[in-house]
Amino acid sequence: MSKVPIEISELRKSADGDTVKALAEFLEERLEGLDVDMTGSEIVMNFEEDRQVSRSYLRTLLRKFLHKAELKEEFRVIAGRDNAFVIKERKMIREE
Repeated sequence: MSKVPIEISELRKSADGDTVKALAEFLEERLEGLDVDMTGSEIVMNFEEDRQVSRSYLRTLLRKFLHKAELKEEFRVIAGRDNAFVIKERKMIREE
């Protein structure tokens, strides 16, 4: 079984708890053969051995969720450590 963690500490800090639960439900709906485990600062996607999903498709799904939840302007998806993703808050540029 392959595991893909998603670091959500910044999303959990800025958004409400329902957003994190909605992200887990969104991923389960879109991907077959997926078991989602939520820990304090991570969502771990456990895929069955015969199911494999590309990293680019996972990144696209995460970006679609942020767009759907109207969080695209505030957060972005970046590649983390080995086979992981991080949802980070965007740095806002201030005009003076």
